[in-house]
Amino acid sequence: FGYTLLGYRSLLRGIGKVEVDQEALMRDLDSHFEILGEAVQTVLRKYGVKNAYELLKDMTRGKDFGKHEYIAFVKTLPIPEKEKIQLEKLTPATYIGLALRLK
Repeated sequence: FGYTLLGYRSLLRGIGKVEVDQEALMRDLDSHFEILGEAVQTVLRKYGVKNAYELLKDMTRGKDFGKHEYIAFVKTLPIPEKEKIQLEKLTPATYIGLALRLK
């Protein structure tokens, strides 16, 4: 029990020294627009687009999927222009889905 307590104290001391590199975090988010796949898939399903998941999977898996690729992809979607504009405004850093409604 004593070694466990000592380990927890050391862990807490170490965690207290950890800092988030905000710039690196934002760079990482900005280069991974596949994070917005949930939002795109939700809109596709709203308009009855079949195989929404597969469409996204084919577009994003194993590829670089940055802002330019994302916007080009959104422009090809079979949804109303109003929805495309809304999707184009999203960014990985600001998208939180339904988090505020679910809290």
